[in-house]
This record gives sequence, C-alpha cells and structure tokens, in this order.
Amino acid sequence: MNRKEAGMKVLIVDDEEMIRAVLREYVEFEGGTADEAADGMEAVKMCRENDYDVILMDVMMPRLDGFSAVKEIRKFKNTPVIMLSARGEEYDKLFGFEIGSDDYVTKPFSPKEVMARIHAVTKRAAAPVREHGDVYEFEGLRIDMVGRSVYVDGEKAELTPKEYELLFYFVQNEGVALTRERLLNKVWGYDFYGDDRTVDTHVKMLRGNLKEYRKFIITLRGLGYKFET
Repeated sequence: MNRKEAGMKVLIVDDEEMIRAVLREYVEFEGGTADEAADGMEAVKMCRENDYDVILMDVMMPRLDGFSAVKEIRKFKNTPVIMLSARGEEYDKLFGFEIGSDDYVTKPFSPKEVMARIHAVTKRAAAPVREHGDVYEFEGLRIDMVGRSVYVDGEKAELTPKEYELLFYFVQNEGVALTRERLLNKVWGYDFYGDDRTVDTHVKMLRGNLKEYRKFIITLRGLGYKFET
C-alpha cells in the first residue's frame, strides 16, 4: 500500500481477539486506523455511526453472523467488504458475493495477503467513473455508466457492486476476447491467486440478472468471455 492511501479507516469484525489484534497491527503499520467489533450486531451499529474505507468481516460469529451483518449494512452503505472465513466451499463464496461482498479470504490467511486485498478493493472503490458514452442500449438492455444503473426491459436490475464493474468492463470492451486472468486483473484489480472460479461465479450471477440478455456474454471455451451484441 502506498503512502497516498495512508489514513484509511478499516473496521475489523471477528470474534477472535487475536485475529483482530494482528490485522489491526498491519493496518496501523501501513498508516491506517482500525476499529474493532466482536460480532455482527456490533459491526452494524458501528457502520451506522461511522464511515469506513473497507470492512473485514468474519463469517462465523455469535449473535449475528457475517453474512447477515453484510446484508444489513448493504441496506444503508456500500462500503467495500472482504469476508474472512474458515469455510472455503464454493457455495459459501458464491453466497458472499451474492449479498454484495467484494472479496473472500479463507482462513488461515497471511495478513500480508489481506492487506493486498484491502489495497485492491479500496483502489477500485476510489477509481473515478469513466464517462465512456454514459448510456448504452442493447435491445431491451440499458446500461447507465455514470448513474451505475442497469435496466432489463424497463425493470431495474439489482446487481452487486462487482457485477456492475464486470458488466461495465464487458461493455467498454465490446467485441474483445477477455481472458479470465485479464478480468481478474482489471475488475478485481490484482492477481486473484489464479482462482478463475471467481470470474465464472460472477459471470453466472450477472447472466442471471440480465435474463434473456445473458446472450450478450459469450463463453470462449478454454479462454474466457466476450461481450458481443
């Protein structure tokens, strides 16, 4: 993390005090500050009262689990969230992405890896929106880049933040064959340790939300995807 990002504020949510302490030490070493919460209910309350640049959210916690806490926080804030969990099954990651988390790290993890992920999601969140034509229309699919809204046959599609970014990148590269590696680097902002399933999972969710216009996202076997109308 470079010096211009110093001063970031992180909320660390985990019922294990040792994990919170280690992550806090790394955040402070990078020049940031960190608040701590021991369960989901405390995290929701703190997010209502404070603004954070990123939230590190454990999944398995007493009182209110991490998934439920993220769903509640998403009702009033769009702060980037990185899930922390000992459960690395694909359906857990899929559910985490569906409720709006930006990344998913499986325990045990390297604190340096977590900091790299923080760097990536905050960089993406701070990136200015490129006014690339502003509004695109493909048959009944309407995409407003600046307004961050997508309409399918006149009905607003409820996309996660990462689905928006993925769709916008597809549209801005219409007709271009995009490898999974390129999508990981450009949409997630860093090398996602070769986890191509992350791309496939988000494409699957995005296609579901686009309904019949899923046809525009073409699978290139053994390579990746292409947005073509």
